[in-house]
Amino acid sequence: MIRSVAVQETVAALRVVREQWGELLLAVEAPPADVWPPRQLAHALRAVDEGRLDVVDRAPLVLREHPAPVNLDALDTGLAVEKMIFDLADTLAAAVQHSTPGAWRDPRCWRFADPGAGDVRRAHGSRAHGLHFACVWVEGRVLDEDTAPERQLDGSLSVPLFAPLPEDLLHEARCAAKTAEGRLLRTLGLDARRTPIPDRACPWCGGGLELRTGADVAPSVTCSGGWACPAPVPVGDGGRVRVWEWRDLPELIAALGVGVPVG
Repeated sequence: MIRSVAVQETVAALRVVREQWGELLLAVEAPPADVWPPRQLAHALRAVDEGRLDVVDRAPLVLREHPAPVNLDALDTGLAVEKMIFDLADTLAAAVQHSTPGAWRDPRCWRFADPGAGDVRRAHGSRAHGLHFACVWVEGRVLDEDTAPERQLDGSLSVPLFAPLPEDLLHEARCAAKTAEGRLLRTLGLDARRTPIPDRACPWCGGGLELRTGADVAPSVTCSGGWACPAPVPVGDGGRVRVWEWRDLPELIAALGVGVPVG
């Protein structure tokens, strides 16, 4: 039971890192975000204004070189998260990946970096495929994928590509994945928090506005006016607040004016 929980938590953390990686890359190229508007919506609005594709389609899932990064905190986080996940993959591969003839040609295998190699891809090994690939590969080891013998064309059984992950390495994988997830979410302001929106009041009642974020939910904004506020959005928290969910935020931005305080 304890192992099952550790596996679930590790897999969930790795998937958050993968899903938010493109957002972090965009953050490297943008000034540190204020509380308002939310980072994700600001990116979406800028993409629409400039006729560009959305975040998922535009951002390459590999940390690029940034000769003059705008957001050093985001860049530092990206480099740290990459190192954590890549080093974890190296550790797991050294422990559970079987060295069998021809195994290195199998795309499921992790290839170590070879700094002395003339070929750039060999020099970086599987790290050249980027963080997304590394997260998926580590997830496979945590889930004990490809640990059973496989039947060959001649009917014989081959040695499994990987051995099951021992408890100590599962613990190490969980710690690394959770640490990477936490740092990435804090940098993006997507960890669970409630932050008052400074210098802006509800356009409908003048109540205080608060931005609510979390790892598994889209940003939302609440007004402290509750039932007394005539804003055209539902109430929440037992009627204590009005709530603009993700789909309603463009209307709130239009009412406030992006970057224009409402007093």
